[in-house]
Amino acid sequence: MAKYDKSDIERRMQGAVESLKGDLAGLRTGRANTSLLDPVVVEVYGSMMPLNQVATVSAPEPRMLSVQVWDKSNVSAVEKGIAHANLGLNPMQDGQTLRIPMPDLTEERRKDLAKLAGKYAEGAKIAIRNVRRDGMEALKEDEKKKEISEDDRKRSEDEVQKLTDKYTSEADAAAEAKEKEIMTQ
Repeated sequence: MAKYDKSDIERRMQGAVESLKGDLAGLRTGRANTSLLDPVVVEVYGSMMPLNQVATVSAPEPRMLSVQVWDKSNVSAVEKGIAHANLGLNPMQDGQTLRIPMPDLTEERRKDLAKLAGKYAEGAKIAIRNVRRDGMEALKEDEKKKEISEDDRKRSEDEVQKLTDKYTSEADAAAEAKEKEIMTQ
């Protein structure tokens, strides 16, 4: 049975880019984005739970997040969870709702966030190259077992390289767009 599977390689490379986009969405740009609170965990009912399991997060204004806590007894726990997430946000309690104004980003913080976006992109590109390496090794193995010809191997290696180039440039484009968004706020 041949080890090389083009669709699996493409799926894994696509997964690396999707993961990068998720990481980039969590970077704060000065504009309110509900995914900013994704890493927040809250201690409620004796266990740690993601914020989205105890409240609804929305962005009613460009520079304001709103967290509607479902159970009134959990409001202070949610407030504490947001404060302990080290996001630089200060929630203000308004009944069962927490209002979180987005503070302006300093120039230094913007540069740090842009660097972090670049680091995330580099991690995704490393993952893509690892998938490429796996694909190339599988092709060599298939050729060694006489399951494919040398020409087939070379043709498939070209396909793998094209996929690598495609997803690497997608990762670069996503990071560049995020860096631009961070620096122009």
